Amino acid sequence: MGIFDKIKGEFIDIIEYLDDTSNTLVYKFNRHENEIKNGAKLTVRESQTAILINEGKLADVFAPGMYELSTNNLPILSTLQGWKYGFNSPFKVDVYFVNLKTFTGQKWGTKNPIPLRDSEFGVIRLRGFGSYSFRVSDVQKLLIQFVGTNSQFQIENFEDQLKAQVINEFTDALGELKIPALDLAANYKELGSKIEALLNTGFKELGLEIQKFLIENISMPPEVEAAIDKRSQMNVIGNLDQYTKYQAANAMENASKNPGEAGGMMGAGLGMGMGAGMAGMINQSFSGSNNAPAGAPPPIPQAISYFIAVGGQQSGPFGLDQLRAMITQNQFNRDTLVWKQGLPAWVKAGEVGDLSGLFGSVPPPLPPQ
Repeated sequence: MGIFDKIKGEFIDIIEYLDDTSNTLVYKFNRHENEIKNGAKLTVRESQTAILINEGKLADVFAPGMYELSTNNLPILSTLQGWKYGFNSPFKVDVYFVNLKTFTGQKWGTKNPIPLRDSEFGVIRLRGFGSYSFRVSDVQKLLIQFVGTNSQFQIENFEDQLKAQVINEFTDALGELKIPALDLAANYKELGSKIEALLNTGFKELGLEIQKFLIENISMPPEVEAAIDKRSQMNVIGNLDQYTKYQAANAMENASKNPGEAGGMMGAGLGMGMGAGMAGMINQSFSGSNNAPAGAPPPIPQAISYFIAVGGQQSGPFGLDQLRAMITQNQFNRDTLVWKQGLPAWVKAGEVGDLSGLFGSVPPPLPPQ
């Protein structure tokens, strides 16, 4: 290497950062012991900000663009260095590039279940999972609090701190909103918006800003989910007693068709007998006589009786024989309003099947003399 090349290598005349990672927030330009040349070219790309730091103090800030470093565009550094009339010699300064893009797909999740009081289940434990995105909102605050003298600062450097803050706000929001566990899935958007607002309050102190906070799932312990599944099954089944008898009858019928599985011929005969008995029980239960003993006659039907409306007043109840006698005495006719248990409203007697036959079996009144 010639003397010219050696001298040239001691100075830096191009300053830029090409980000080939997806998780770098801050990059310190690597100059080792080299000095920055007067008039060096500084290139700041879109979604970047460049900051010059002199002896630990924040100096000039550069937005996206291309700059030639001189006293004209280094007003703060010129003041710190005391360059009243410009500078012609190289100088030493730390150059940081801050990534302003939005970092998406940051995962969060509760390490341990969160105990909460629920209006339906009492005290339950919930776990939550999701993702969020953020960006740098205050470059100087981020550099002061986190970067220090690090040459490269990535998300992993404070990932645990961010996740802890997310879980803390998630827990507070769940407790404050008091949404029933079974209604949480329908309120993910509302809950996510509230947590996003709470997080931005804390992230702002770090120089960061939440762009989007998403809840992917809030789950209950497996035993609680199993209990909910059982409840759903019972709601679908309906009458548990009838369902149990039906299942038992099917089991007995299958056993009678498979003697080998029922313990030989004896098992087959027993299965057939029990199947027949169970079938009888099912027929009895489906016919509405669950409480009657096997072989007992059905209950005696109750006599039919009706209330009638006469002159705007309710009277009765009257049996069919009484109503037949009232017809002969002109106290009851087809237009008389009647009601009995099971009718939704008062109706004309002639429109009721039980009563229409009464009017045909009674002779009409005699004509006047």
